[in-house]
Amino acid sequence: MPPRQEKDEKGTYLGFDLSTQKLKAVQLSAKLETKATAEVKFDTDLPEFRTTGGANAGELNNEFFAKPVMWVKALDIVLDRLVVQGADLSTVTAISGSAQQHGSLYWSQYGIQKLKNLDPDKFLHLQIDDSAFTVTRTPIWMDGTTENQCLEMETAIGGASEMVRITGSKCYPRFTGPQIRKIYQQRTHAYEDTKRISLIYGSRWKTSKATV
Repeated sequence: MPPRQEKDEKGTYLGFDLSTQKLKAVQLSAKLETKATAEVKFDTDLPEFRTTGGANAGELNNEFFAKPVMWVKALDIVLDRLVVQGADLSTVTAISGSAQQHGSLYWSQYGIQKLKNLDPDKFLHLQIDDSAFTVTRTPIWMDGTTENQCLEMETAIGGASEMVRITGSKCYPRFTGPQIRKIYQQRTHAYEDTKRISLIYGSRWKTSKATV
């Protein structure tokens, strides 16, 4: 067997699913055999964040958020649980992930620098803390407090029908665009201090802040 083929067959693949209620991880072999699985339920495994169904309710009607550091800590725990099960993470050749839609993360300059200089011998949550984010309580898909921002955005481009024509969808309060606009309007200093905005469900990074 050629060395490369032998290496590929010994390699494993790690997948993450960050839902509203929990973080789940699965390690698969090259033959798609399950090597190990683990999960972290936010309500019960991370009670210090006081979530209900993985979310925190705000003071306003339909206001919901979560703390990014909760997800960071969950990642540490789920990887540790995989190792306890006997998972050999040194064999991982590729990582993939999926997550809840429409959430957004607001990175500070400190957070960006930390990402570039992580110490593999330390837990991630000891390196990526609240200071890594300019918004430490970030809105998630359940949030419905941006109706005004949706109306403003639709009006700016000629109405709801034009929004559908351009984007394929109406502007819904839970969508990331109006949520970013709300941060820009109501937490201007936090927005100005934000160096990058990323989506919870994607690995694509914005090279600059959104135009709002």
